[in-house]
Amino acid sequence: MRIALAGNPNSGKTTLFNALTGKIEQVGNWAGVTVEKKEGNVKGELHTGKDKLRVVDLPGAYSISPFTSEESITSSFIKDEKPDVIINIVDATNLSRSLFFTTQLLELGIPLVIALNKTDLLSKKGITIQKETLEKRLGCQVVETVSVSGQGMAPLVQAAIDASGKMQPPAEDSLVGADDKKRFVFVNELVKEAELRQVESVKQTRQDAVDRIVAHKFWGIPIFALVIYAVFSISQSYLGPFLADIFVGGIDQLYGLVEGAMGDQVSPLLSSLLLDGIIGGVGAVVGFLPLIMILFFLLALLEDCGYMARIAVVMDRFFKKVGLSGKSIIPMIIGTGCAIPGVMATRTIRDDRQRRTTAMLTPFMPCGAKLPVIALFAGVFFNNAAWIGTSMYFVGILIIIVGALIVKRITGEGAVRSYFIMELPEYRVPSISRAFVSMMSRAKAFIIKAATIILVCNAAVHIMQTFNWSFQVVEEGMENTSILASIASPFAFLLIPLGFGVWQLAAAAITGFIAKENVVGTLAVVYGISNFIDTEELALVSGAENVAAVMGLSSVAAVAYLMFNLFTPPCFAAIGAMNAEMESRKWLWAGVGFQFSMGYTVAFFVYQIGTLITTGSFGTGFVPGLLAVAVIICILVVLMHRGGMKSSVPAKEMI
Repeated sequence: MRIALAGNPNSGKTTLFNALTGKIEQVGNWAGVTVEKKEGNVKGELHTGKDKLRVVDLPGAYSISPFTSEESITSSFIKDEKPDVIINIVDATNLSRSLFFTTQLLELGIPLVIALNKTDLLSKKGITIQKETLEKRLGCQVVETVSVSGQGMAPLVQAAIDASGKMQPPAEDSLVGADDKKRFVFVNELVKEAELRQVESVKQTRQDAVDRIVAHKFWGIPIFALVIYAVFSISQSYLGPFLADIFVGGIDQLYGLVEGAMGDQVSPLLSSLLLDGIIGGVGAVVGFLPLIMILFFLLALLEDCGYMARIAVVMDRFFKKVGLSGKSIIPMIIGTGCAIPGVMATRTIRDDRQRRTTAMLTPFMPCGAKLPVIALFAGVFFNNAAWIGTSMYFVGILIIIVGALIVKRITGEGAVRSYFIMELPEYRVPSISRAFVSMMSRAKAFIIKAATIILVCNAAVHIMQTFNWSFQVVEEGMENTSILASIASPFAFLLIPLGFGVWQLAAAAITGFIAKENVVGTLAVVYGISNFIDTEELALVSGAENVAAVMGLSSVAAVAYLMFNLFTPPCFAAIGAMNAEMESRKWLWAGVGFQFSMGYTVAFFVYQIGTLITTGSFGTGFVPGLLAVAVIICILVVLMHRGGMKSSVPAKEMI
């Protein structure tokens, strides 16, 4: 038996899916988080039958007639796949918005059960709903639920089982094939009959007063900056390093146990590969896991309390001025967790140019994979300063705005008419348990990546650094003759004007295109970290004085290197997501070229201008670097024009 979950965005649909199946899916306070259908089996304790109950979580939709791509997924699945039962999630606090979609679902003839969700909020809002009236007028069973606590899940499943196999009549015969006007008239009459509100809706609430401050067109951004700074202070400077010290102690013990177990019986090559290449490289990355987990936990709390949705409103007016859709901010906020779902969320944007531009720019937001790199450089060169991580987020936003202006200029698009409509969720006390589950799911993904992609990559890096092209072991002090050095050296030459033209740093940047966490792991391998980076002292266990001395970077060059890794093309998986959403190989290659050009240019100017300010003269390779930037810009313009970005017809979009 297959059950489809259908409802408006922000109705609690995905939370209800998690409560029914026990799965952990991302829950957001905006449309577009669920951009594909997700499936899972109903937990056994919720029903007594022997048959499996399969639940499909469909993207949020306001109408069965598709207007956006996520509504197309919902409409196509319901009409073509014909599930056994539809559970329509209705927001009890906003009946008038939800029931329009309900009247359309009732006409399909598929058995339907209504989950009247968020009923725990009714008393707080002074709302009373007569469930019997809804059941009588709509002709289907209504079950009161609270998805966040799991209340009403068993009765809801039983109602779906009872409804299966029965013919579902429409709400009223007069609504069959009716236009939108008649449906709205029916919904308004039904709401007046079934709902009683004791609070005047025109009265300003306490939440409205808060929104006047945090979503203010002037104060909203400074408040956002302070919030992000506080998040990074807690995760990178205080609680994060404290927990990391405990965590790293376990890695240290593992290193000692493995080293003692091998003794002198294992060949030096194998011992070096296992200790320095695998445990050392992977341990350097995993050592920052506690810092990342704290950051994800705090961001989950911000999202759950309703604050992150306000950021979308604050940034909307800036994005529309540079030719992006108001919806562009949503993929970028999602991209702070991982660029892949962020890029996938761009499919909610209808205009092709705006969707492709957003997919190209979204990876500029620092994602979870880039956090170890930020944490490492903030700790090594800036004494764990929280402003480093905070500034990287705002530099990412600035680069996105500048990039959007460049694309708009190249494409020749005029002013884009775009309306961004999003229902702001209620402020609420964030759930510690949900934030913890979200944190653990992301930590699990991080560990899986460390145990697969990062492990293999670090092992390969260590092998290439150990042997030369004749497959002879490279002698100590002759590492520049290794396979890795010979591959990375030509790229290092191109990076001289950026302040880090050595093969070790070039190799780390190259492996970062596979997975950004590899930057830290590769640095640990190529600079001979025999164990890991201590997160408190940030000293190399190999005996070197400190990480900064081993790298040989000035603080300005360190910032340039950090920005180069953050703002060049993302990992291969994210590029694959870009390819799927852009639906154009020309746009993809133009986008990757744009990302590389932006990262190189930003790093060049940061290093050269920073060096000029700190030393009174430009850095090494200023003139060749300036010529390289000019050539990159010319190539970029040609790529974008040939990539089909040029348009003679201004695009218009209404969201």
